Amino acid sequence: MSSAIIGAVSCGNGNASGPAPVQDAGERITRVEPLSWWTGMNTPLQLLVQGENISGYDVRIEGGKGVKVSQVHVADSPNYLFVDVEIASAAAPGTYSLVFSRDGDSFSYPYQINARTEGSASRGSFTAADMIYLIMPDRFANGDPSNDSTEDTAEKADREAFFGRHGGDIQGIIDHLDYISDLGATVIWPTPLLLDNEPEGSYHGYACSDYYRIDPRFGSNELYRDFVSKAHGKGLKVIMDIVTNHCGTAHWWMEDLPFKDWVHLFPEYTGTNVCFSTNMDPNASKYDLNLQESGWFVPSMPDMNLDNPYVLRYFIQWAVWWAEYAGLDGFRVDTYPYNEKVPMSRWCAAVRAEYPDFNIVGECWTSSIPQLAYWQGGNGNKDGFDSHLPSIMDFPLQEAICRGLSTDSQAWGEGMVRVYDCLSNDFVYHDLSRMMIFTGNHDMDRTGDVLRHNADRHKIALAMMATMRGIPQIFYGDEMMFVSKDRSQGHGGLRVDFPGGWSGDAMDLFSHKGRAEASVNTDGKPVRKGFAADMHDYVQTLFQWRKGKKVIHDGKTLHFLSRDNTYAYFRYDDTDAVFVFINNSRGKKHIPWSHYAEIASGLHAGRNVVTGEPVEVSDSTVVGPRQVLIVEYAK
Repeated sequence: MSSAIIGAVSCGNGNASGPAPVQDAGERITRVEPLSWWTGMNTPLQLLVQGENISGYDVRIEGGKGVKVSQVHVADSPNYLFVDVEIASAAAPGTYSLVFSRDGDSFSYPYQINARTEGSASRGSFTAADMIYLIMPDRFANGDPSNDSTEDTAEKADREAFFGRHGGDIQGIIDHLDYISDLGATVIWPTPLLLDNEPEGSYHGYACSDYYRIDPRFGSNELYRDFVSKAHGKGLKVIMDIVTNHCGTAHWWMEDLPFKDWVHLFPEYTGTNVCFSTNMDPNASKYDLNLQESGWFVPSMPDMNLDNPYVLRYFIQWAVWWAEYAGLDGFRVDTYPYNEKVPMSRWCAAVRAEYPDFNIVGECWTSSIPQLAYWQGGNGNKDGFDSHLPSIMDFPLQEAICRGLSTDSQAWGEGMVRVYDCLSNDFVYHDLSRMMIFTGNHDMDRTGDVLRHNADRHKIALAMMATMRGIPQIFYGDEMMFVSKDRSQGHGGLRVDFPGGWSGDAMDLFSHKGRAEASVNTDGKPVRKGFAADMHDYVQTLFQWRKGKKVIHDGKTLHFLSRDNTYAYFRYDDTDAVFVFINNSRGKKHIPWSHYAEIASGLHAGRNVVTGEPVEVSDSTVVGPRQVLIVEYAK
């Protein structure tokens, strides 16, 4: 329990002054969270109740058998109560009344307990059989211009602002579900959609102001749930991007924290030292570890204190609530190592106790392979720590691919040898099938920028995403090689608007010898031509093929070293094999097929995955400069 707890009061059945007429709560209760609950849940329910001077009231529940208050906890602030509620297995769904009583004053607040959807606990999740399409909603598509700016939010829409809101929303994503599905994606990962009411830069959503409310500039809770349902109808899963490490300074509780240690506070602003190694370094000081865990991410993002058990329980319930309410298929956890690691381990375990097959991927941004491996649940860490986090984002591989592809150098350790060397460390990971692989996302230079607008190298990068181990993730627009509008503007410049998302708009994606390669019709539908069409169709071919290719989802990898800026690998199992040869050099290369005899001797009559044509690979087979050959075989 937090050292700031004043005490606990009995739930009681009233008070010493006797029964009192029960009035409606009116405005006396500001909020109750979670907003509702369900029968048949494993997660214990603890209500956060906010209301002026509410801490002196007894609380009971009326409305049916099997639901009762077991304990009431007061906080440091007199304006909060934390109410433990027991829901028996035989409890009936319905609207119950939270009754608050003190000294002859009694009032009630309605609370809904719903019937849990059958099979909810056994829901599936995203796996290595999927391709994740990452969207920044504000920059993707504006399906409802009427909510671009709202009276109850601070920042208004300004499409010309690099760091401002442009107007994209949930309806815009719904309008593009067919496009996403046709591309070959099977999962949508939108960046956070919850209310971010910071006065500026709120478009990204990572400074939450209300954990139970979709930002009205994106839509509503109901529309979000409808989006998930419609996505499911198209065969698409949905991941929710969540932030447990920090909230925003505009969050409602920052005006009156429940506990003094609800967030980490310092005499003056103190930022994190971003030293993730303190979590596993046997030589690390407690001082450095404390700064890493407790320092704020940026001045506008207060750091949550997950060591406070009420904060941790709040975030466990919040995650479970959204999964149950919206029918979600997984979580992506932002800034994972910035959290206190032991409470977050409990958080992951609690979510998966409710949904055993639920996948959670953590953003563990480090180039160190051993340090990244430390964060995956089940890893045999020397200190005995288990994060219970199923999946991790493979930043070392991202770095190896982008650095390897972006150079012509054949120096020691350069070019495609970087990728070989990176994958040679796969032995340290607990579960390769639960590695999210990517070449770019919303927080880093676009792949098209890194590869210097070279379409051939961009295709190689996408081919690797379609054929390597793990769960591939593609950033919206990379299927047409989006490049940043202005790299000098940082993140705001790479998060460009998606053409077709704004009716009547036109946008150049990429100029090749002065020719615009993409435009938009007056009806708002994207028209792909020339370069953009070729790139899109290439990606579509690969990922539609990948959907049914089990050897890519579950197979092993065998790769071969070369120091001429080429790279070869096989994905294989007992019945199938896929061969990938990458020539990242400026000249033509013969495939040294005889070098691969240990696996290639039994492979004949392959099929070129991209063209569909039959192919017989041999030592005489030539692959052109900056080209990739992908061949599938049946053993």
